[in-house]
Amino acid sequence: MPSAPSPGHSRRLDGRCAGSIARVTDCLLIAVDGPAGSGKSSAARAVARALGLRYLDTGAMYRAVTWWLLTHQIPTRDPDVVAARVREPVLDVGTDPKIPVIRVDGEDAVGPIRARAVSNAVSAVAAVPEVRGYLIERQREIIGSVCSAGAGIVVEGRDIGTVVAPHATLKVFLTADPAVRAGRRGAEQTADRAVSVAQTERELKRRDRIDAPQSVMAADAVLIDSTQLTLDEVVASIVSLARERAGTVTGDPGAAGGGSAPAQRPEHMDAAWTN
Repeated sequence: MPSAPSPGHSRRLDGRCAGSIARVTDCLLIAVDGPAGSGKSSAARAVARALGLRYLDTGAMYRAVTWWLLTHQIPTRDPDVVAARVREPVLDVGTDPKIPVIRVDGEDAVGPIRARAVSNAVSAVAAVPEVRGYLIERQREIIGSVCSAGAGIVVEGRDIGTVVAPHATLKVFLTADPAVRAGRRGAEQTADRAVSVAQTERELKRRDRIDAPQSVMAADAVLIDSTQLTLDEVVASIVSLARERAGTVTGDPGAAGGGSAPAQRPEHMDAAWTN
C-alpha cells in the first residue's frame, strides 16, 4: 500500500480527484467505505472524535436530496426528473463529528433523512449520474476546505477511496454479515418497530444490488469485517492504521479543541452501530 506523504510534502491530485482538492498539504484523509448497515457512520464518527479530525457523512448528502424529493412528491425512480431537480435543494453539511448537522433549505434534516422511506429510495437517487456528479463535486469542495485549513478529515460513503478521494492517506472498507447489518439497521430505525429484521435484511440485499456499481473496494483499501467485532474494536483498528500510515496526526481545533490531538476514548456504546 502507498505510504503517507512526508511532512511538508504537497502532492498533485489528478484525474477525477482534481479540482477543489487539487493540492493537499499534510492532510490526513481517511476514507471509510462499505455497504449499507456495515457500521460506517458509527466507526467513522468515533475515529474522527478519537483523532481530533473533521467528519463527513457523504451518504447523508444523498439521503438529504432523496428526502427533499420525497417531501416535494417528486418521483425518485424517474432519473430524468431527478437529474433536472437535484440542484434545487440547498444543502448545509457540517463536519463536526460531535454534532452532526445537515440542513435542507434551512430545515434540520438529521432525523428525517434516516426514515425507512428515505432508506428505500436513496439507492435509486444515488444511481443517477447527475446526482452523483453534483454531490461528488460538493464533497470534494468540503474536503478541500478542511484540508486547506490544515485539518484532517474522516470521510465515509460508498466510493470515497475509489472516486471521491482516491489519494486518501488511509482507505478502509468496512463490511459485515447481512444478518448482522440488518440487526444494526433495525436498531437504528427503532421508530418502525413493526418491520422485522428479516424484512430489513431483504431491503439491504436489494440496496446492495443497486449500490454495487458504486461500492467497489479500492485495491489499496484495508478490509475490516465487523461481523464479530465490537464498535470499540473497529475504531481501535482504524485509529491504529491511521497512526501507522500518517506517522503523526494533525488535529483540528474546531473538532478537538486543540492543534495536535492525542487519541481520545470514543464517546459511544457498542450498541450504537449505525449505517
